[in-house]
Amino acid sequence: MPARKFLNEQPCPVARSVDLIGDRWSLLIVRDAFDGMRRFSDFQRSLGMAKNILSDRLRKLVDAGILAMQDASDGSAYQEYVLTPQGENLFPVVVALRQWGEQHLFAPSERHSVLIDKRTGQPVPPMAPHAPDGTVLQPAATEVRKVS
Repeated sequence: MPARKFLNEQPCPVARSVDLIGDRWSLLIVRDAFDGMRRFSDFQRSLGMAKNILSDRLRKLVDAGILAMQDASDGSAYQEYVLTPQGENLFPVVVALRQWGEQHLFAPSERHSVLIDKRTGQPVPPMAPHAPDGTVLQPAATEVRKVS
């Protein structure tokens, strides 16, 4: 079996992205950061994961530029983890996963959470890629082209 390629050797943007944020814990940390969590103890309490694994994932997310560490907003001696602009660009990814899960992983009467637009109080409309003319793109209408 060939050795796994390193992140910077992957020619596919999906493969590079999954290498960086595709594990369960990293995505759930990013989800919690969007929900306002900033402190190690809050992430640990929310996710129930081992502290050494949480430390590792937080370090990787900081090293990748997805999270940044800053002094605590309340003036305490703690450090907080905040999403960087690069991390905030993951919002559509998290929303797409959430909406896919809402549609496919819950029985009609099963309780689950829904993402709400604070401005309107309405659920966020389903995400879909659009063509320049505004039509929704279906998978068969797209292709991957390699660029040099």
